[in-house]
Amino acid sequence: MREKRMIGFYNFSVVLTYIGLAFSIYGMTQALNDNHKIAFVCLMISGLCDMFDGKIARAMDRTDDEKRFGIQIDSLCDLICFGAFPAIIVYSFGATGVLGNLCIILYVLAAVIRLGFFNVMEEKRQEETCENRKQYQGLPVTSVAILLPFLYLFRNQFTFLPVLEVVILVIAMLFLLNIKVKKPGKSESIIMIAFATVIFLKVLELL
Repeated sequence: MREKRMIGFYNFSVVLTYIGLAFSIYGMTQALNDNHKIAFVCLMISGLCDMFDGKIARAMDRTDDEKRFGIQIDSLCDLICFGAFPAIIVYSFGATGVLGNLCIILYVLAAVIRLGFFNVMEEKRQEETCENRKQYQGLPVTSVAILLPFLYLFRNQFTFLPVLEVVILVIAMLFLLNIKVKKPGKSESIIMIAFATVIFLKVLELL
């Protein structure tokens, strides 16, 4: 068997995951330059990529190693896109004090714990069944891609930073609570995409 020149698995099953990661990295630079509108748009695009990357992966014929790699790479990218990126957005709004830093640290920590737990349980689940997942334990980290841009729409209605800090703490707690969250079906996904599209256009001030 010919030895690979580069480590890793390279196929179309992870293309959207990497695209979402690229948008998040760019969004971080924009958040740190106070281009918040662009940052939130990038966050939503990353969320959209995450919504469909799993569907592409499941449609492909993959080896067991490629499936395990997909689980790991998806969660690693999720940690950056929906853990570190939102934390940087919050920081860019002025969360630089002790309380702000504590909120950011707890949020990212909760995302790390949730994604690590998901990796363990998902690998175990895939060994036991080929069925698609029907529900999640705790709030998926990708939900922040809609929740924070939605909150941003009301930034002029209240003092934004304190509310933002409270919201990310609540989201962090929901990441870890052992609650059952139904995975969206086809009709729910259409509604979510329509809702996200409205938020997307509102953030861009096109509606």
